[in-house]
Amino acid sequence: MIRVLIADDQDLVRLGLRALVESEDDLALAGEAADGLRAVELARRERPDVVLMDIRMPGIDGIEATRRIVADPELTGTRVVVLTTFELDQYVFDALRHGASGFLTKDTRPTELLRAIRLVAEGEALLSPSVTRRVVREFATRPSRVPRPHPRLDTLTDRERQVVGLVGEGLNNDEIAARLVVSPATARTHVSRAMGKLGARDRAQLVVFAYQSGLVSG
Repeated sequence: MIRVLIADDQDLVRLGLRALVESEDDLALAGEAADGLRAVELARRERPDVVLMDIRMPGIDGIEATRRIVADPELTGTRVVVLTTFELDQYVFDALRHGASGFLTKDTRPTELLRAIRLVAEGEALLSPSVTRRVVREFATRPSRVPRPHPRLDTLTDRERQVVGLVGEGLNNDEIAARLVVSPATARTHVSRAMGKLGARDRAQLVVFAYQSGLVSG
């Protein structure tokens, strides 16, 4: 059973999301919050598998709430999907930088939202090419961008560094395998090992690490 926490300041939105979650046999509602502080409080108490997090909320916004949830060592199993009407570059970047596992707009189809919840609960990340391009653009357009290598970057092998760079470009495991002329299983192993060494929760964080460390030029 996947337990889902809904955080949104609009009653109608919460009602719709709750009905969607409760309509599925493998999903259960872990709670509802109308502001960021309440979302963090409920996450710490209920320890949901997935949080659907709005950005613009009273108290603290969804980005700060995401940061607090991801930073909590008791919530390592909780994943955050940012769900908002505002598909702006800075929101996308901030959400991923603070540990969100994905970013969806509120006009996403119900079937896609349900798929996203299950995907994130399995430890995957919602990184569409458009979202990856936003991360690229955010870094590439900074006038004085200086790479800040991950402190554990030196623990990666040369091949693992190469793979992290390809993840940063938005390639999936099959595409990485084709680029490096290896099997998809080998590519998957390299990604998994790199995530473990860097302490990345999922591929979303791996993308951010890749750009912060200068493994992708943008």
